[in-house]
Amino acid sequence: MIDGPKIFCAIDTANLDHACALAEKIAPVTGGIKIGLEFFNAFGLNGVERVLKVAPEAELFLDLKFHDIPNTVAGAVRSTCENFAPAYLNIHAAGGRAMMDAAKDACGDKTKLLSVTLLTSLDEAAIKEVGYKDGLAERVEQLACLTMESGLDGVVCSAYEIKRLREVCGEDFVLMVPGIRPKGAVQGDQKRVMTPEKALSIGATHLVIGRPITQAPDPAAAAAEILAGL
Repeated sequence: MIDGPKIFCAIDTANLDHACALAEKIAPVTGGIKIGLEFFNAFGLNGVERVLKVAPEAELFLDLKFHDIPNTVAGAVRSTCENFAPAYLNIHAAGGRAMMDAAKDACGDKTKLLSVTLLTSLDEAAIKEVGYKDGLAERVEQLACLTMESGLDGVVCSAYEIKRLREVCGEDFVLMVPGIRPKGAVQGDQKRVMTPEKALSIGATHLVIGRPITQAPDPAAAAAEILAGL
């Protein structure tokens, strides 16, 4: 059984005060927050520390998707974990086994390291366009298995890979799932989406939900309503 928040709310924004306000309201409800590249490129580690100061009990998923040569990624992971210990940090599986091995060695014991298989904004046509073989699900499974062999804790995957990866990778493998939209929510730029209830029922470990919560008139109430339906 994998513990932790069921929902990591994405508070990615280039407005630091707004991010802090969202974290302060939402983190007590969800228990988890996600910070990504838009925020991190604007404010760096100091900005992350500002957010954690107003939400000290929150578990943090730092969604930076490192992808570079092994030594560079190891250094990036090490410097991040030395400043603070996010609950989750991620890298791109497409960087290869050596890169993932180096990242795992550099990651602190308090942080679970995930890989990104294929971005949830990609569909079958898009992966062919960038040079992958046909078969989106097969490519995701291949990268997830490589991730597991490299000793990482799990993957970020779309809702439509949950069932297959749970069967292949076992019950102790983290499946962090973005592209989650409550019934009636706008799909946005995500191509492979699912409702929270369905995603958890087929084996998701954690859900990443952003705009349906952060753009609601009352973000905390929106988060509470989603959790109540799980």
